[in-house]
Amino acid sequence: MKILLILFPIAFSTLASLGQTTSIPGGRRTPQQQQQADEEQRQRDEEALEGVDDDENNIRRWQCSLPGGEYAVGLGAITSVSKHSYVLDGALLVTEVTVDTTGTALARFYYIEPITKDTAFNALDRLQKRAEQLRQRGQNRSGSKADEMAQKTYPTTTHARTIEFRVMNEVELNALYSSVYRAWISGKGRTFRIQ
Repeated sequence: MKILLILFPIAFSTLASLGQTTSIPGGRRTPQQQQQADEEQRQRDEEALEGVDDDENNIRRWQCSLPGGEYAVGLGAITSVSKHSYVLDGALLVTEVTVDTTGTALARFYYIEPITKDTAFNALDRLQKRAEQLRQRGQNRSGSKADEMAQKTYPTTTHARTIEFRVMNEVELNALYSSVYRAWISGKGRTFRIQ
């Protein structure tokens, strides 16, 4: 009996410590694993932003300098700023920032990644579920069917008068979006650079 009383606390503490380091069934992470993954992601994000500058300027313009070119727009000419994601041709996940203006050109800044089972946040499943919800909602509202609507394929049916820039990682794209949105809302010019 004494041995059981001694072994029971040892066995219980061993099981408790194992529970803290093993994965939760179903592929989820323990809080410690999630905290470690979050810290690793934060460090990767900081490294990705090392070549990014975003400064205020006095010319009431949002200016952007990227490895692929330059873009500038007067803040008063911006009519909308958006950020969205979509699946392109069933194989690529595109995250895009769009700056629409009173002029005739639309600026698009995008990041592309192939869709794999390891794509961040399991985006394909999420987008497929969302697309199905939207398709059903659209059919209910309009009485039309998605499979009867016009379909577009890149680059065959892209829009004319579009200025396009590719950004090589999503962290930089998020920083670009924050910069242009902050400039537009505040009315204070900004100069954004990716080296």
